[in-house]
Amino acid sequence: MQSVYLKAATYNFDFKNTYSKERCLIPLQELLKSSAFLVDDSCVFAVEILKIDVSSPEKKAVVVQKKATIVQNLFVQSKGFIKGTYTWTMNNFLELDLKHFIQSPTFEVGGQKWYIGMYPRGDKYSTDCLSLYLYPDVSDELQLESKKVAVMTLSILDQKNGKHFTRTSGLWVCGQGWGWPNFLGLKKLKDPSGGYVVGSSCVVKADLTIVGSSNDG
Repeated sequence: MQSVYLKAATYNFDFKNTYSKERCLIPLQELLKSSAFLVDDSCVFAVEILKIDVSSPEKKAVVVQKKATIVQNLFVQSKGFIKGTYTWTMNNFLELDLKHFIQSPTFEVGGQKWYIGMYPRGDKYSTDCLSLYLYPDVSDELQLESKKVAVMTLSILDQKNGKHFTRTSGLWVCGQGWGWPNFLGLKKLKDPSGGYVVGSSCVVKADLTIVGSSNDG
């Protein structure tokens, strides 16, 4: 009989916390080198959901219902990654800054179309920050049926000093967008010495690496 040892990396969410405050669940290089998380290019992710029903004040009882575990199989390659880069130059950023949401033209990486989405004054989750995300193009339905697993980096380029502001995701199953509501503070973004907005020009760069695929188990 062969013994199997299970190892898990976990993160707990609550009802109001819909996204992880951690940069990533597990670093990609650690995952790729692990014989416990990654077996024959297969990695299994599970989600456990607890639903709490609160009864009337008279009874003061709380019932916790445990839902069935949802399993999603991730197939992570150890080599042969597909990489792509897209640079979005906005020469009229001061005009776009007045809008709630703006998006880049679509670009293609790994046979899938993508676009950068920006909330110049922040989305509902941000606090005095620009919000920045990368999205798969939902009109590309055939490609979305087989979800890709990727790691991406978004950057706002410093056009004066070359000190670009960058954030990198963990492993991302590309069914929906991924990004940061508090990507960069508005005060820092518009600081003339920073070089992130020069005149009316702002440049955003996306680096995307597709490392595998996913299907529902």
